[in-house]
Amino acid sequence: MENLIAQIIGGAIGGTAGGKVGPGSGAMGNLGNVIAGAIGGVGGSQILGSLMGAAGGDAAGGMDIGSMAVNLLSSGAAGLVVQQVIGIIMKKMKG
Repeated sequence: MENLIAQIIGGAIGGTAGGKVGPGSGAMGNLGNVIAGAIGGVGGSQILGSLMGAAGGDAAGGMDIGSMAVNLLSSGAAGLVVQQVIGIIMKKMKG
């Protein structure tokens, strides 16, 4: 549960940062950036975890600060990427 919260928070931070910089910035507004980032953070971190063959700190049954830090960073990066991709698509659709 803690890792999921870290993924949501990291993705939201990444989406917010993506809304400030890059080609897809500002296309969705602040709330849209946060939502896109949070979704991207959870999805990206889950995909990364499955590719790496590890479930993070969930396997230990406790709160592992190292895995939580990795979740924050990876979900932040994934949230930024998803926000930028969606922002670019929305800008192209608006014309």
